[in-house]
Amino acid sequence: MKNKKYLFPIITFILSFGCALFVAIKVFPNNPFTGNEQEKTATVTSKFKDGDIIFQTSESKQCEAVRIATNSKFSHCGIIYDIDGKWFVFEAVQPVKLTPIEDWIKHGKGNKYVVKRLKNDTVLSPEVLQKMKAYSQQFDGKEYDAYFEWTDNRIYCSELVWKIYKNGANIELSKLQELKDFNLSDIRVKAILKERYGNDIPMDEKVVAPSNLADSDLLKTVIDTY
Repeated sequence: MKNKKYLFPIITFILSFGCALFVAIKVFPNNPFTGNEQEKTATVTSKFKDGDIIFQTSESKQCEAVRIATNSKFSHCGIIYDIDGKWFVFEAVQPVKLTPIEDWIKHGKGNKYVVKRLKNDTVLSPEVLQKMKAYSQQFDGKEYDAYFEWTDNRIYCSELVWKIYKNGANIELSKLQELKDFNLSDIRVKAILKERYGNDIPMDEKVVAPSNLADSDLLKTVIDTY
């Protein structure tokens, strides 16, 4: 019976550990950016790589205005993430979300898309990719930013990609521009600006467009279906 004095501390430790585990599960339920670790050990063979950036042409009036203002065929983009061996695009739509890559491709004009990758993609180590995904979590479910404001309250597609690379991987994919730097003279662009801002257009607002990312000197094209 002399071992009784050790019994209470052991039981206390077990109960404490169990409570801590319960709290951890409760605080982080169904995290979409982390999957089953056993499934993650399997090697995923694909034309895509974790952290790739994917671009497409969308057909809404706003997207048409974006293409005209930026003189680019691209109006939407997102980051490709491998989760449990399945490919998703983390994109800023309404709301910001993970979209299965097959569905994402179907949303583009003619199902066409371009995938770009860092020329030196070795910097995207498992640790860096995990940091990028962890940073991404704060935007999941947020509203799309139709006003293109440089804040984290709401967010638009190219802003999302730029900020994840900057804050998750310490990489600036491109220089930021100001709204006034783009082609705002086209009547279709003017119509969108009028609809969004009235007569108070924030010409000095920091902006990054899909075209800025697509033209980045740090990226190379790995897939082009246009």
